[in-house]
Amino acid sequence: MTTTELQEPPVAEANEGQLVVPTVLTVDDEPSVLSALRRVFRVQGIKTLQATSAAEGLILLETNHVDMVISDMRMPEMDGARFLEKVRAHDESIVRILLTGYADISSTVAAINKGAIHRYIAKPWDDQDLVLAVREALVRRGLEKKNAELTELTKQQNEQLRDVNQTLESRVAARTSELQQINGMLDAAYEDLNNTFLHAVNVFSSLLEMRGGQSGHSRRVAEISQETAKQLAMSERDVRDVYLAALVHDIGTIGFPDAMLGKPISTFTAEEHQRYRRHPIDGETALMTMSQLQGVARIVRQHHERWDGKGFPGGVSASDIVLGARIVAAASDLDDMLHGCMGNQRYTMDAAKKMLIGGVDTRYDRTVVETMLKVVDDMASAAKADVQLDVRDLRPGMVLARAMVSSKGATLLAAGHVFDERMVRQVQGFSMREGVRLSLWVQRKPDASEADAAEAQGSEK
Repeated sequence: MTTTELQEPPVAEANEGQLVVPTVLTVDDEPSVLSALRRVFRVQGIKTLQATSAAEGLILLETNHVDMVISDMRMPEMDGARFLEKVRAHDESIVRILLTGYADISSTVAAINKGAIHRYIAKPWDDQDLVLAVREALVRRGLEKKNAELTELTKQQNEQLRDVNQTLESRVAARTSELQQINGMLDAAYEDLNNTFLHAVNVFSSLLEMRGGQSGHSRRVAEISQETAKQLAMSERDVRDVYLAALVHDIGTIGFPDAMLGKPISTFTAEEHQRYRRHPIDGETALMTMSQLQGVARIVRQHHERWDGKGFPGGVSASDIVLGARIVAAASDLDDMLHGCMGNQRYTMDAAKKMLIGGVDTRYDRTVVETMLKVVDDMASAAKADVQLDVRDLRPGMVLARAMVSSKGATLLAAGHVFDERMVRQVQGFSMREGVRLSLWVQRKPDASEADAAEAQGSEK
């Protein structure tokens, strides 16, 4: 076995700026064949390793980097076909060429069919054909090797990209979850702030009524106005504005002298009438500085306007009057008639309804009156189902059916308030501290049969 390394310019591919010299292992039991092969490859600048048997060839494979193996077919102990199969098992990327004579053609075909060799070259060979075959095989091996490297690189990059995407997805999911939590907290904070704001307006409205002597008027007007606005399909924001405007629609009377407070309008003097007709403007002025109450301020200004244009303070008519003001006007007059604030007598519900109907197309919007009368009937029917209970029996989740008022008529909690644990403790604590036995009206929850019937009815619809 001999080894030859050549100094001539090698036939090789560039690798990071350096030439890589290909190595060919030649195996033949005839030294003269090995010498001939060595001379051919020396001229081409190809490094050769030589072995005189398959066993020696396998040893060289274990200790050297080999790009190609050229083996004779007829060798003692192990023929070339079997030897090249072992080469393939050692490293499938090594190019395998079989030197064979004409008599070995059947064995050669069998070796090719098994996939053990890339090609065969018949003896005796032509040097030029041999060089071309070797060059072609080495180029193909280089391309295959490069393709394998690129494939592996692509695989690694894809794995890295997948890891990056998974990391990015995790970050996005974490950020999304964080934003959802923040939004949830903001929504809860906004809801709490909104509830606090509504409660503050209720308290302020009650304070106004305590001075004016019309206990519960604004609260009752607000409840009827709110339900009417809902039935008229107003937006959630507009329904809120109607409710708040109804609570503070008489805020302009805060500057009235004591002699005018609680006095029926029909008994006002000319000077008192003049002052009374200005209170919608004073109310708007008091509210318009708050951005949240711009819509409320406009309703307050127009709640004494009439459908026929004979109202005050602007004399506007019909649809030029905002819908919220048309609702509050009718609701306020209805409550005034029922509680004796419009004249010296109180009207029955039936009589008050007839008065409203009689004012349609002059004082009131027909659609508003028709809707409001239905709302009043529905509220009366719903009130029959309300449950009165002692404050000690109050539980979280219960809904206040009727406004909770103080002994002086001030609204403490508006109808529709949903009790949570904190409010339950506060109300019960107030009752114990003041020694006042409070009873509340809450909405009755339907029993199981009623709930099932309601659900079935909804499904039919």
